[in-house]
Amino acid sequence: MAIGPAAASVEMTAGEEIANPEAKPHPAREWPTPTAAYWALFVIVLATFMTFFDQVVFGMLAQRIKVDFGLTDAQLGFLAGPASIICYLFVGIPLARLADIYPRKYVLSGGVAVIGVITALGGIAQTFVQFVVSRVFLAAGGSAHAPASYSLLADAFPPHKIPRVFALLQFGFIGGVTLGPIVGGMLIAMTGHWAPTEIAGLRILGWQWIMVWIGLPGLLIALLFLTIKEPARLAPAADAVQAPADAAFGRRILTFTGLDAARAIHANRKVYYPMFAGLALSAIETFGLQFWRVPFMIRTYGWDEAQIGAIMGSMLLVASLLGLLLGSIFVEWLGKRHKDANVRAAAIFFGCTTICAIAAPLMPNGHLALLMMSIGSMFGIAGAVPQNAAIQRVAPNAMRGQVTAIYLFMFTFFGAMGSFIIGLVQDLVIGAEADLWKTLVLTASTLLPLATFFIFRAIRPYREEVERLEAAGR
Repeated sequence: MAIGPAAASVEMTAGEEIANPEAKPHPAREWPTPTAAYWALFVIVLATFMTFFDQVVFGMLAQRIKVDFGLTDAQLGFLAGPASIICYLFVGIPLARLADIYPRKYVLSGGVAVIGVITALGGIAQTFVQFVVSRVFLAAGGSAHAPASYSLLADAFPPHKIPRVFALLQFGFIGGVTLGPIVGGMLIAMTGHWAPTEIAGLRILGWQWIMVWIGLPGLLIALLFLTIKEPARLAPAADAVQAPADAAFGRRILTFTGLDAARAIHANRKVYYPMFAGLALSAIETFGLQFWRVPFMIRTYGWDEAQIGAIMGSMLLVASLLGLLLGSIFVEWLGKRHKDANVRAAAIFFGCTTICAIAAPLMPNGHLALLMMSIGSMFGIAGAVPQNAAIQRVAPNAMRGQVTAIYLFMFTFFGAMGSFIIGLVQDLVIGAEADLWKTLVLTASTLLPLATFFIFRAIRPYREEVERLEAAGR
C-alpha cells in the first residue's frame, strides 16, 4: 500500500521496494528507557482500569435505574449504549487525530479528567434525559483514550515487545471487570437503603452517590499522565498517508475527519475489512451481555447485586488471569510457526467464546451460568491481545492513532448498540421480562458465528501483509 503526496492510492509490492537500489538502510531506533516506558504503561493501565470499572459498576446499577426512573428495557439499553456513542460519531475520529499531531500524554490527561467530572455529574441526574446527556459527554472524554494509548505504547516499546505490552495492558481491563462487580455490589448493598438526599433542589437517590464517588479518581489519574515522558514518534514511512505540506485549510480539516486513514484502510481492505466486521459483530454481543448479565441474573435466578458481584467478580478474576496467560502462551507458540499468528489465534478464541456465550443463558442455575460466562471471558481476554497487536502491526506509522480509532470505533459503536439491540429484542420479540435468557441465546447464536467467520477470512490477507512489511524492512 502506498499513498502519494496528493493522497492518491496506489499499490506497491514488496519486490518494488526491495528493487530500489537507492533505498537507504533503516537507522537504529533509540527507544525510551525501560523505566519511562513501563511508567507510561502503568498509568495507562490505571486509566483503563477506571474506565472499565466505571462501566461495570454502571451495569450493576441497571435494574435500579430502570425501576427508579421507570424505563423500558429498550430505554435502559439506549442509555447504556447508543447514548454513549452519539458524541463519538462527531468527535471520536477528530480527537484521535490529536493523538497523531500533539503530545499524547496531554490528550490522555484531558480525556481522563473529562471522564471523571462527567461521571460524577451523572450521579446527580434527575431525569432520563439528563442521564442520556451525561452518557453522551462521557463518550466524548473517552473517545481518544485507546488510540492515544496504543499510539504512545507503540512508540515506547520495540515491536518485538508489543504483544507483551498489550498483554500487560489487559490488567486494566481485568481489574475493572473483576473488581467492578465486587466493589459495585458492596456499594449497592451499602447505599440501597439510603433515603434520598435533598441538596440545592436536587433529589439524589442512595445509589447515585456511587457514581459521584467513582468519578473523582479520574482527576488524580489525569495528573499522573502529565508525569509521563512523551516518546519520540517513529518517522512516517515512504508509503504513509499524509496531507500535502502545502494543502489548503479545507484539506487539512478533512485530515481531522479520518479521510486519509479511511483511504489507507480501503487500500488494504482485504486485511482490514474482515477484522472490522468480526470485531463489530462480536462487540454487539460482548457489550450487550456485559450490560445485561446482572438484570439476567436478577430476573432468571432471583439473585441480588451483592451476591452477583461477589461470585461473578471472583470468577471473572480467575478467568481473566487464565485468559491472559493462555493468550500469551498460545500466541507466542503460534508465532513460531505462523506469520499470521495474531489473527489465527483471534479466530480460534472467537470460536471458543461463541460456544460459551450460547451455553451460558441455558444453564440450570446461577452458579453454572456465571461459570460459563467467565470461561467465555477467559477466551475473550485471550483473543484481545493478538487482535489489538494485529492492527498495530499493519497500521501506517504516520496515522496509527486514527487507524486505531476507526478500528476501535467499530468496537465502540457496535458494542454500544449491543445493549440497545438486546433491549429491543427483549421488548419486541421475547416480551416477558423473566425470559431475558431467550434474548441472550438468540443474539449470541446469530452474531458470534458470523464474527468468527469474518476473523477466519482475515488470516490469509493479514499474513501476506506481514510478509510484505517484513520484506520492506518494517
